[in-house]
Amino acid sequence: MATEGARTRPKAATARRAVVGRLSWGLADQAASSMTNFAVGIFVARSLGPAAFGVFSLAWLTYGVVLNVARGLATDPLVVRFSGVPDTSWRAAAARASGTALGVGATVGAVCVLVGLGLGGRLGPAFACLGVALPALLLQDAWRFAFFAAGTGRKAFVNDVVWGVALVPAMVVAARVGSVAAYLLAWGAAAAVAAMYGCFQSGILPRPAGARTWLRDHRDLGHRYLIENVSLSGASQLRAYGLGALVGVGAVGAVRGAELLLGPFLAVLMGLSLVTVAEAARVLRQAPHRLARFCLLLGGGQAVAALLWGAALLLVPDRAGEMVLGGVWASASELIVPATLGVAGAGLGTGAAAGLRALGAARRSLRSQLFASTCYVTGGLGGAAAAGAVGSAWGVAAATSVSSAVWWLQLRSALGERRQNPISEVRTS
Repeated sequence: MATEGARTRPKAATARRAVVGRLSWGLADQAASSMTNFAVGIFVARSLGPAAFGVFSLAWLTYGVVLNVARGLATDPLVVRFSGVPDTSWRAAAARASGTALGVGATVGAVCVLVGLGLGGRLGPAFACLGVALPALLLQDAWRFAFFAAGTGRKAFVNDVVWGVALVPAMVVAARVGSVAAYLLAWGAAAAVAAMYGCFQSGILPRPAGARTWLRDHRDLGHRYLIENVSLSGASQLRAYGLGALVGVGAVGAVRGAELLLGPFLAVLMGLSLVTVAEAARVLRQAPHRLARFCLLLGGGQAVAALLWGAALLLVPDRAGEMVLGGVWASASELIVPATLGVAGAGLGTGAAAGLRALGAARRSLRSQLFASTCYVTGGLGGAAAAGAVGSAWGVAAATSVSSAVWWLQLRSALGERRQNPISEVRTS
């Protein structure tokens, strides 16, 4: 018995080190992604001013919607079903999933170009250029998911670093032009460099021809994750357009400025399934009784980190804030407290969301996300009608707190069902 226990302890220690290693690369990758997005946002805010930055923010939010479409159809099923599988299975799945993401980018990108050409004005060129950039942006993101599913987070980190390095000369060129369209094209060009490097790192070429097979084989998850993801990003889009209509495009820029200040944590939330869903799936296969604790530590850690970051932002002097955000700082700084509480509430909920994804409980996950999105739009626009951008931020903070409770209740129910029926996998409960 003693010998068996001595053998078990090194195995457990090795497993813990492997988990810590994978999560560390996940944190490093998210840090690189956060800094890239933060740098782009800050650079554009300082260069263009509040009104033009509001236009850029609307294009950015539209990209978020399309990104979540690609994730729901392509890379979310990849992470749930092909994390920790043999290399041959992963390579075939990664080729089809990345091809699906590329196909989504090309299709929606063409629509954006046509819409942009028809719109004209300030928004038209921005949407047309976003359409050109979308295929590269979505393929670059797909490689990140694929690498984390394979347990090679180092490659995802390197891929994001390549993107960040390529952005430097691209942004310098865009600054000479000085338009929203130029910055969007520069952003997409840097993503194209990283997307090609992802092909080199993986040794895999995307297979758009395999998209139909991929969508058919994973329609039980993909269709629900598509609705779930689009409801999330679509809620942000509705809030942004509604805020612009009710208060003005400058208010959209103020909200985006506050989000930039909280950028590291928002990027972690957006890319959560890069690391945590894959890791939760491993926990479920190896030690299912530890899944609830893993999710609680994950969500609680993010919430506490967001609160600490928000508290630090309150200590930033106005002069330093203006150096970072320029003219956007004055309006964005008023939103720090409610925006921080909103991110903390969302962070707590994402712990439960990762558990539901790992369980394959797509119905429960979809139900929770639809409720959360409805609360988000209602709180954001209701608050905007009552008290402008500040009221919108407080409305979102209240919405995320309520939604977080719903996520955890759904995870509790899903875990209870799995305990009652441990043999069959909870896939569509």
